[in-house]
Amino acid sequence: MNFIDKLSAAWTRNDSLLCVGLDPDLARFPAHLKDQPDAIVRFCKAIIDATADLACAFKPQIAYFAALGAEDQLEEICSYLRDTYPHIPLILDAKRGDIGATAHQYAREAFDRYGADAVTVNPYMGFDSVEPYMAWKDRGVIVLCRTSNAGGSDLQFLDVGGLPLYQHVAKLVAGKWNRNGQCALVVGATFPEELAQVRKIIGDMPLLVPGVGAQGGDVEATVRAGRTAGGTGMMINSSRAILYAVPQEGEDFAAAARRVARETRDEINRYRG
Repeated sequence: MNFIDKLSAAWTRNDSLLCVGLDPDLARFPAHLKDQPDAIVRFCKAIIDATADLACAFKPQIAYFAALGAEDQLEEICSYLRDTYPHIPLILDAKRGDIGATAHQYAREAFDRYGADAVTVNPYMGFDSVEPYMAWKDRGVIVLCRTSNAGGSDLQFLDVGGLPLYQHVAKLVAGKWNRNGQCALVVGATFPEELAQVRKIIGDMPLLVPGVGAQGGDVEATVRAGRTAGGTGMMINSSRAILYAVPQEGEDFAAAARRVARETRDEINRYRG
């Protein structure tokens, strides 16, 4: 099963457009885990187990692991996801961008080393920096388009032939770049008007949508702007708001994460139509 089919099945199976981001920050871990050598694995596995029936995808952010020299723990977590929840897409958030042989090595890292179903990439260096990922025809290539950070406007709103650059990227990726039907785009929840414009350009192509939760994106505006006619089409990511939810009485950190994930999933579903 390829990435697009697996994602479509997960939307239906879990009745969810929620993507759970895995951004492990040791400083925010529960006290009983902080000094454990396998703290990252134990924390992430607990989050995964607590939210797997509520999510349409999981998205580990590679920088949080690499900064701690914890790539081996990331490998273990990815293996756990593939073995235990093979029906849920695994997206490696790497935002790679390079050309030729180097891009091919980044693709090997994502798809062969970590076994990701999809990876995020940066299109700034053009099609030949994205094309090597497409050699894995069953995997997803998720291209940055309109990012959730304020500074994205520095470049993404530049005029390109009468269109802002982010819309030009959307047209390229939805058109001639998507030769294997494996592409998706990143568009932030913090810009619902631009999200709606991208949806008009790309049709039913999937969108990875960061920016709800800790970044403050409005769930209702996001869903109404980005949903397809069938009420799907999005992986709406929340990371810190779920991972570091404040436990209520009687809850441990995993139960708190589940509660917030369920609330977020259900809020998203209220506006899917």
